[in-house]
Amino acid sequence: MTNENTQTLVLGDVEITRVIEARGPFAAAPDLVPDAGAELWKENEDWLAPDHWQPDADLAVLALQTWVLRSGGRTVLVDTGVGNGRERPGAPHFHQRQGTFMEDLAAAGVRPEEVDVVVNTHLHADHVGWNTVDAGGEWVPAFPNARYLIPAADDAYFGPRGGYGGGAREIDRLVYEDSVAPVHRAGRADLWEGSHRIDGNLTLEAAPGHTPGSSVLRLASGSDRAVFVGDMLHSPVQVLRPSCNSCFCMDAALAADTRRRTLGRAAERGELVVPAHFGGTGAFEVRVENGRFGIGTWASGI
Repeated sequence: MTNENTQTLVLGDVEITRVIEARGPFAAAPDLVPDAGAELWKENEDWLAPDHWQPDADLAVLALQTWVLRSGGRTVLVDTGVGNGRERPGAPHFHQRQGTFMEDLAAAGVRPEEVDVVVNTHLHADHVGWNTVDAGGEWVPAFPNARYLIPAADDAYFGPRGGYGGGAREIDRLVYEDSVAPVHRAGRADLWEGSHRIDGNLTLEAAPGHTPGSSVLRLASGSDRAVFVGDMLHSPVQVLRPSCNSCFCMDAALAADTRRRTLGRAAERGELVVPAHFGGTGAFEVRVENGRFGIGTWASGI
């Protein structure tokens, strides 16, 4: 069951469905990945354009999306996008957005009450928005029977104990108050650190750098392997040059080190890499040639 906003792939005993909330040009490429340099984009224009880059306008193309995993008889959502009707001043792509995400989720065969687990890889605005929905002026969990798995380090940093990210950005307080705090109040939040096993196929692991609590979700089922890397990668140019962070990475050195280690493990173990925001095909295999990472085979189906 798919429509233009959903695609499906099966790895081992796990079915993966990509549900796209929005896709298109997001930001100027030099602003999104500041250290990549114009030459890196230009040298790879033949395959970066048009799915990942619009050369004429020099804009990076991204997707906002959720991954639906059906594993062990349960339904798991990985990240929940932007959400509708949110106050996000200074973030025009997110502010007061109105989209068809819930309808697209339904088209993928997912009813809110049937979701068992929601994974937030980290607590940025475009990863937690559909954690909640507006119920008569009050934000409540969108998936009422789910456990929400939230990295403890991000909860501490972006929540009231950390002054909502130290008070540096108003959006961090707004995001926590409408998309995270209501999950706590409903008693649906599970904080974790280090690692957390969801089931026999799925395990969460800390992967800090982009945020203090950024995490990856590893899938191992039969001979198939995948790693959902969240915002460790915003663009394929970061695979070619892992030292390049996005403008949203909070700890530059740690984020780059985490990226290199994750790509190295993926190449060594044959893990399919599934980033949060690639605008074209949603997953790829990593190759290593002359000591450098590259895109191997793009996944079919998503």
